[in-house]
Amino acid sequence: MTEIKAHKNRYEPWKTLVKEIDDLSVLWDLAMEANDESQTAEIETGLAALSAKYEKQNIFELMPGEVDNSGCFLSVHSGAGGMEACDWTGMLYRMYLRWAERQGFSTEEEDRLEAEGGLIKSAIVKIDGPYAFGKLKGECGVHRLVRISPFDANARRHTSFASVYVFPLLDDSIEVDIRPEDLRVDTYRSGGAGGQHINKTDSAVRFTHLPTGIVTACQSERSQTMNRATAMSMLRAKLYEHYRQEKEKENARFAQEKKDISWGNQIRSYIFQPYTLAKDYRTKAETGNIQSVMDGEIDLFINGYLKFAWQGSAAL
Repeated sequence: MTEIKAHKNRYEPWKTLVKEIDDLSVLWDLAMEANDESQTAEIETGLAALSAKYEKQNIFELMPGEVDNSGCFLSVHSGAGGMEACDWTGMLYRMYLRWAERQGFSTEEEDRLEAEGGLIKSAIVKIDGPYAFGKLKGECGVHRLVRISPFDANARRHTSFASVYVFPLLDDSIEVDIRPEDLRVDTYRSGGAGGQHINKTDSAVRFTHLPTGIVTACQSERSQTMNRATAMSMLRAKLYEHYRQEKEKENARFAQEKKDISWGNQIRSYIFQPYTLAKDYRTKAETGNIQSVMDGEIDLFINGYLKFAWQGSAAL
């Protein structure tokens, strides 16, 4: 039933769009036969609306991957730079939360490591909604901020870096083999808010997958059992991505893309001073409305990357 619903959600909008195009085509034919120019404005308005609907719906056709229609885990990590970098990490984290809110997706924080002053050193959030992973997978990489630092008494311009990583929220139909002997399990006391229980028992869980070195942790729940389940879900998702990438390493385009998202090679810059600009270096998409971007309006970059990646795969 879930599969049927998913296919129906993909099919019905196209069916509706075809009908609306047919209706507009009939209106055009009638206007041409009657030589009636009074219909011009209505036809142009209708054509613009249909073009916008087509662009919005066509984005889903650029996400054919096995798990593109899944939810995802999104993690943000501060780079070097102390409080400035941690503040930038918090700004990015808020940007993605606002984007998810605009999409109508649910969010749940799974892990957070705070720095001095309540700033965020790293955080992981689960974003659950259709095609959340497909849309956000292009956000992986290093994000650069240029601004007058609020932490600098001399009001000098600073550059900060934070990295973003996205991995899919897998359902039970996706098999990932994890052998118990390949896991190291650590438990520890949770930090941050949560009441007496969460801070006084070893409820937090950390998994280390020994063959790959992949680590996942969760401390958001009061129960160690629940934290263990969430950490295992994240581990399965990370391993899925790891093994998928291993299979594709021979692909030169993929290898180049991995090079681009390595530390110190930013995929996007956000400039607050001396001018305002958000620019993606892969797709060349940019906007001067930096405030709207930080408020979660990043579809310009998301859609731009999906088209860029699709064209690249088609060229191969």
